[in-house]
Amino acid sequence: MRKHAILRWRLGFAILATLVELANLGWEHAHGGIATHHLFARVDLPGISNAWSALLVPALAWFLTGRIQRRIEGHPESARLSVYRTIVVGFVVGLLFGIGIAVSFTGGYETFLSWWFQGMIVLALLLPGYRAECLLGFVLGMMHAFGALLPTLVASVIALASAILHLVVRPWLARLWVRLKGRRSPAI
Repeated sequence: MRKHAILRWRLGFAILATLVELANLGWEHAHGGIATHHLFARVDLPGISNAWSALLVPALAWFLTGRIQRRIEGHPESARLSVYRTIVVGFVVGLLFGIGIAVSFTGGYETFLSWWFQGMIVLALLLPGYRAECLLGFVLGMMHAFGALLPTLVASVIALASAILHLVVRPWLARLWVRLKGRRSPAI
């Protein structure tokens, strides 16, 4: 893709995400007011209004699609189809997890909510859940139920754990495995 095509894609995606969030906020306003969520669902802790999503969604969409663009440009033209597939799969998986958690929460399905959340954590540890497309999909999937700020905070913590595991712990364990394997004596 050429630079101007990617720029149009990024801008179009950010505008679409913003319009979806503004429509969501309009719907909330017309149906009892814009929701405020309290940290850890405790009224004695500070509340965060979903209205902040009107600012966060365009900024987040623009920033994360920029990260995706840099990752695409970091690969040769011949390998980009594989990168595009990985990006789409990561976005869809993040989106499905976000939607699953949001639907489970709003529907009062605590058991499913627990399964979705635990599954997301395990998957983020096994796969690179720190990538921009996973975060973007997750936040967009949850923003109808929680706005964008709380999902961004949750996704950031999970992404940090995933990044530490994938970029620090996993390579260290691989080097350790190679060293231990090299020290074994051959079987007689």
